[in-house]
Amino acid sequence: MTSVLDGIRIVEQGTFITGPCAGMMLADLGADIIKVESAGNGDPYRAFKTGFYSAHFQAYNRNKRAIGLNLKDGGDRDIFYKLIAQSDVYIQNFRPGAAARFGADFETLIKVNPKLIYCSISGFGPDGPYAQRPVYDSVAQAVSGFLSVAIDPKQPRFIGPALADAITGIYASLGISAALVERSRTGKGKRIDISMLEAMMHFAVEPFMGYFALGEEPSGTDRPRLAQAYIMRCKDGKLFAFHLSSLDKFWDALVEATGAQHLAADPRFATRLLRIDNYDALNQALNEIFATRNRSEWTERFSAFDVPFAPINSISDVLTDPQAQHLGMIVPVAERVEGAYKSVRPAYSFDGKRAKEVTAAPVVNQHGAAIREALARSPMAWPRRETETMPAAAQA
Repeated sequence: MTSVLDGIRIVEQGTFITGPCAGMMLADLGADIIKVESAGNGDPYRAFKTGFYSAHFQAYNRNKRAIGLNLKDGGDRDIFYKLIAQSDVYIQNFRPGAAARFGADFETLIKVNPKLIYCSISGFGPDGPYAQRPVYDSVAQAVSGFLSVAIDPKQPRFIGPALADAITGIYASLGISAALVERSRTGKGKRIDISMLEAMMHFAVEPFMGYFALGEEPSGTDRPRLAQAYIMRCKDGKLFAFHLSSLDKFWDALVEATGAQHLAADPRFATRLLRIDNYDALNQALNEIFATRNRSEWTERFSAFDVPFAPINSISDVLTDPQAQHLGMIVPVAERVEGAYKSVRPAYSFDGKRAKEVTAAPVVNQHGAAIREALARSPMAWPRRETETMPAAAQA
């Protein structure tokens, strides 16, 4: 595991994706993340399908420790405040006002630790007409405008994984990192508020700027057309993608790779602007060409030409992709109690060094006894992950 944030302790009281994703991003960088969950079943995402260790939970909670606390109980709340007093960051993603009901609001915690960076993640922000609405990923994608530029308006469907949730978590981790840098200069804590609406509007800044600059309403078909990006179905039914961008050399190389000189001679496709205007016609013509060969043949053929291309890999395909293998993207899961044996490593390398493993997401209250015992031994200077030992009861 990378260690650029070694020595930073973070208390994460997150559920589902946004808060846990923020914590995971920082854990992947070496921060010591203590996940505080409700005593009992913990984060609801644990039981997204069955049991209390779903693959979805594992995805966003690796490299963390876990303790179960009932913050309505005075003793557990004392434990929580001792954690806060010795931590650098607190992360929560409750609805506005919820944290105050169990004494975890900013005003309370900043008194416990004046140097604390407090990150509150919400759907629509801390106040305003939508503040108390329930929000999930699909709602945030829709209201932010992002979905309108990500889908085909003729066949509207949600796409892929929970983008708004994960993107908001990544933005939160960036804000926290910046606040840590500022605190190194000022010695003071900071409150960070970030909502899914704000994150997704910022993520969609390019179509917003297109609207402001041109006065045109962007749509989900604009980006592929303007970027000259295509998805082709090959003879064997597999999908193949390429991206021509704005450089004529890529169009020339495509013509050579496909042997489609008749397209180069077609006046509808003579220039990039004409290819944009006639995108649908060119797409149909190219699909007819790609239907004549299997994807493996096209992949081999395109490798000899300077065209940005790739087969559209399935998840299982990526595991055997030569470049992904070269980068060592799949690593073992250490300290596993149950669940997956492998995972995707953090995306970073520092001084050429990459993570060689990740630590398994914790089971419910896995480290609770160890954390409580450490606090009892030395309440103001308890050891961090690397010097703590987990008692047998906590391992069971």
